[in-house]
Amino acid sequence: MQEKPKKVVVTRTRRADSAAKDFAFTEADIRTAGEVVASYRTSAWEAFKRLSLPDTAQEAWRRTDIHALSVDKFKLVPDGEKDFPAVRADLLKPLVADQHGGQIVLTPGAAKIDLDEKLVRQGVIFTDLITAEQKHPELLAKMIGKTVNVEEGKFAALAGAFAQNGVLLYVPKGVTVEEPLHSVLWGPGANLAHVSHILVLVDEGASVTYVHESASPDDPQGASNSMHAGIVEIQVMQDASLKFVELQSWGRHVWNFSHERVRVERGGELDWIFGAIGSRLTKNFSELDLAGEGAQGRMSGFYFTDGSQHLDHDTQQNHLAPHTTSDLLFKGALKGRSRSVWQGMIYVAPGAQKTDGYQANRNLVLSAGARADSIPGLEILADDVRCTHGATVGKLEEEPLFYLKSRGIPQSEAEKIVVEGFFDPIFQRIPFEGVRERFQEYIANKMA
Repeated sequence: MQEKPKKVVVTRTRRADSAAKDFAFTEADIRTAGEVVASYRTSAWEAFKRLSLPDTAQEAWRRTDIHALSVDKFKLVPDGEKDFPAVRADLLKPLVADQHGGQIVLTPGAAKIDLDEKLVRQGVIFTDLITAEQKHPELLAKMIGKTVNVEEGKFAALAGAFAQNGVLLYVPKGVTVEEPLHSVLWGPGANLAHVSHILVLVDEGASVTYVHESASPDDPQGASNSMHAGIVEIQVMQDASLKFVELQSWGRHVWNFSHERVRVERGGELDWIFGAIGSRLTKNFSELDLAGEGAQGRMSGFYFTDGSQHLDHDTQQNHLAPHTTSDLLFKGALKGRSRSVWQGMIYVAPGAQKTDGYQANRNLVLSAGARADSIPGLEILADDVRCTHGATVGKLEEEPLFYLKSRGIPQSEAEKIVVEGFFDPIFQRIPFEGVRERFQEYIANKMA
């Protein structure tokens, strides 16, 4: 009976500390832009001022404590600052053979854009956010703030108000982009806040594959802190198709926060693939809105934590129309004293009959000090549906390890083979061999 009051006191103290702290950003830090974007950022700024930092009293944040985040020490990247490490060469390799359909490299204060002339002639727009504000304001008005609301949280408001750069992708009606498009967000530096906004609109009957990677140099000593706050807004229109691969390998000193939502209209198809092996702490909200009859969405995720890393993925599959299908599979492995959190919800709206929804989370705990929390959920407001979910947390099975060792394979190599096999169903969904190999190398390094 004496322990309970003590726990309440600790929670209240953290909540007060969190409420007392805030970012040092001001309205003067908001980049000027056209009328539509300026109005959006003004709304985001008002929300940012009003909303407090989240704490563990909120259900969505109950398992992710950010009281150690020194928000008042972060600064936005100064204009003209160029003294940063170069982008890692492996991030820039072509996804297919020796070429991309297009590539954008975002570095502090700069963007490098390359797009195939054939796609330009077809009307495809693939550019950085600053260029989009200057050259495509009408298109930007159809995309910004249409899926993610800046009122959803402090970090959503921060990203909406202070986005320094990002990507705009538009694929016109009926256009099929054969070769993949690729963007890289590179966030080096100490005590910096990197703020991004990704916007995608795949118009009716169009099709594209898009890979977005976020990364930074590592700081294994944790002597400095940096932060990324981002928004991802995607619209897949009627009968359109998008394969979206999203990978993060942030350094171990980076606090990573993102709000992401994809809206799929009638007959549209989405294949959304996540990969996460970096950051000190990640809190990611990813929502799939199946808004039109017959819309389909698949969400696949993998993560591997070690040391003291903390990755929290909060997913939502919203069935808002009849005859919609969603399929989610997230797999994670954990070492050291790391922790993963996956919270998933399938929501079926009234009238969304013939819904078929599935979600599963599988975790492999490789160290005694690691911990995986897995919380699936269903909220069903229609009566003719098929929805299932499941979650598992376990250790390496002895039988396959014994089999491998009996054939002369050392323990460490046997463990690596079993872990690679555990992740293989997710890796097979990544359509590029080079990207698969890179993440397999990351896993090998964590297993070493």
